[in-house]
Amino acid sequence: MKYRLLFLIFLIPLAARAQLQLPGIFSDNMMLQRDKPICLWGKAAPGEKVTVIFSNETKSIITGTDSSWCVYLPAQKANSYGQNLVVSTDSEKRELRNILIGDIWLCIGQSNMEFPMRNEASFAQEKAASNQPMLRFFNPDYPGKNIYDTLFTDSVAEMLSPVKFYRGQWQSCDSITFKKMSAVAYYFGKAIKEKADIPVGLINLSIGGAPLETFIDKDALKKSRQFSSKMNGDWMINDALPVWIRERGKQNVGKLADVGADENGKNHGYKPGFAFSSGIEPLLHSGIKGVICYQGESNAQEMNRVSEYAALSKLMVDNYRTRWKDPKLPFYFVQLSSIDTLKYKGQLWPEFRNEQRKMLHSISYSGMAVTSDIGFRDNVHPTNKKDVGERLARWALNKTYGYQVIPSGPLPIKAVYKNSKVFISFEFIANGLKTPDGSPIRGFSLDGIHEVEGIPENGGIVIYSDQKPNFVYYGWKPFSDGNLINSENLPASTFKIKMK
Repeated sequence: MKYRLLFLIFLIPLAARAQLQLPGIFSDNMMLQRDKPICLWGKAAPGEKVTVIFSNETKSIITGTDSSWCVYLPAQKANSYGQNLVVSTDSEKRELRNILIGDIWLCIGQSNMEFPMRNEASFAQEKAASNQPMLRFFNPDYPGKNIYDTLFTDSVAEMLSPVKFYRGQWQSCDSITFKKMSAVAYYFGKAIKEKADIPVGLINLSIGGAPLETFIDKDALKKSRQFSSKMNGDWMINDALPVWIRERGKQNVGKLADVGADENGKNHGYKPGFAFSSGIEPLLHSGIKGVICYQGESNAQEMNRVSEYAALSKLMVDNYRTRWKDPKLPFYFVQLSSIDTLKYKGQLWPEFRNEQRKMLHSISYSGMAVTSDIGFRDNVHPTNKKDVGERLARWALNKTYGYQVIPSGPLPIKAVYKNSKVFISFEFIANGLKTPDGSPIRGFSLDGIHEVEGIPENGGIVIYSDQKPNFVYYGWKPFSDGNLINSENLPASTFKIKMK
């Protein structure tokens, strides 16, 4: 009896110590957003006192009846010296080490955002400069990663719930940790860190093959007149969603009996709203600086999906800004590159790239990195992600950080027909328009099919035509050979604009 009582005495404190819980996004090496109140939260036994100590600030709170607790610490300036965060109750203590305060960027998209540094074209050269402790990654794994045309195993299916889907911890950038990090995000973060001289944190929630719909709050979809049909019934048989992602969903979970589900069908990384509820919604407590996005391939294979993409993106961004209470939250995105149609269904990519260009006008505080000049003819995953990340960073440095850098290659303003000439004016020409090697300009068309000569004149482009065309096109091929750039060597966007 004495030994049994002793066992119970030791068991009670052990059980109590299991009560204090912190979110998965909290770990050693984490980043906290500067200049915004710092929100820290978690769970503990109901009615228990939780004390938080960080950066000479101490706050205590009594846990609610639902076991939750949440405290706010005052906003702080950027700090590149690692600090420790202590969270404790009477019986437990958690200490997180080496925490920085800087700017956090949320990184979303599909496989081209996910594309790791170890496969990037400049990896060998970059490795020597990869020890960058002011650059931090939260780069979680997720169930089903790199599993394609087959059923998920039971162990994978068991992880298909919002609370289990993303699994990872913050890492400080070095030659080992950066190998798995999104190459686009790495080069973006590095450029910001070096120019602005502040710590940068990158939260990478991209999912290979994912449609945009998974990153959107399902409640926002339901309330949208235009897009509520995307939440009608089982997502895998819903014609309002991209065909390809529904086929993949059926291959992965269609025949599984034991997998999480709700009124919209079985859980999967491609399910509308799933990445939002799994990874983005838990971040709404904490501040972020902005969002970068490289997504589109899965939404670019049917014309209905192409024509709605700009409005769908605006819905997502507007919802993010509402949920984060930040109406000017920056959103910088990558325009799809170029690809041929022999081995890939890229027939609609010119239209899709043009829809993405229109997002610059419909979404405030946004910017677009053009990549049509660095696409691979027969591979949807170009390996040059350095230019992609650095082109995204130009927009952020210009619009978010206020540096005098040219953010983009030439973007069309208007096309005017007069005296048998089409004159196209551009913004972001820098010190003038040119081609990379001085060769004649390629890529212009007046019908979307037959190429015409474009001649630089008065800071724009002139095309001679006996008749007034309805539109002028540029880069209107899946694999574009357009070669117009500005003096910063940044490429012009694909476009189709109506003649005035």
